[in-house]
Amino acid sequence: MEFGMVGLGRMGGNMARRLARQSRKIAVMNRSFDVTEALVKETGHIACRDYAELVAVLEKPRIIWLMLPAGDVTETALSTLLPLLSPGDLIVDGANAHYQDGAPRAVRCAERGIEFVDAGVSGGIWGLENGYCIMFGGSDTAAARLKPYLEVLSPTLTTGWLHTGPVGSGHYVKMIHNGIEYGMMQAFAEGFALMKDKSGFNLDLAEIAELWRHGSVVRSWLLDLSADFLAEDQVLDDIAPFVADSGEGRWTALASIEQGIPVPVIMLSLMMRFTTQGRNDYAAKMLAKMRHGFGGHAIKKGEQ
Repeated sequence: MEFGMVGLGRMGGNMARRLARQSRKIAVMNRSFDVTEALVKETGHIACRDYAELVAVLEKPRIIWLMLPAGDVTETALSTLLPLLSPGDLIVDGANAHYQDGAPRAVRCAERGIEFVDAGVSGGIWGLENGYCIMFGGSDTAAARLKPYLEVLSPTLTTGWLHTGPVGSGHYVKMIHNGIEYGMMQAFAEGFALMKDKSGFNLDLAEIAELWRHGSVVRSWLLDLSADFLAEDQVLDDIAPFVADSGEGRWTALASIEQGIPVPVIMLSLMMRFTTQGRNDYAAKMLAKMRHGFGGHAIKKGEQ
């Protein structure tokens, strides 16, 4: 057994489950050991309490896949893990990290004779059943070592995974993927909002979403998901109008500026997410006061 998975959240846990379904036995570790124990009871994998135990239980050369939050958590994991590993081992960073973090991490690993791969993973909670889309950067040697696991994690043996190029390219491609996702989601949200507001037609949004899933040029997994929840509830009164933004959307917008490539749809979709988070509230109040100042327009008082 050469493969270990660290981080058993929604993505990492289901990736471990998918490997188990194809009889790929691995070692698993999570910050909360009760999560590790529960997964092991379900899958038959090997439970590890810490990095030292994880490294000890794996045969050389090892492959350790990190599915941890990007940033400090991943950095801490690397700092703890690297001194325990041996030349020839391989670390995969599966976090939604900034692509520019990949190169310096690869250098740190190379100093110890350890391979490094940056992997962007898409598929969400549906990856367990449908397979994951994995885009990764690293050496050809690393790609060959990962291939047997990628074939299991992806939808088919030959689709859903791609060696995109050198270290950094995997997270760069995933960053752009998520930027596009922002724009697609915003377009669907705006279109359905227009139809919901249209008087006189009594449009059934669930039926329209289902209609578009078949033969339409806008059919997509996002539309499939929309059709599912609209079939249950078209009003959405219980949903707060708040949409968080992850790092990838911001990084894509910054990359467009750095590269001088216009991405107005992606940029505006990111701005709209900021608006839902209350970050436009003060500006809106300023606008209301200016209209009142020059035209005497009424101001709507906020809730007390």
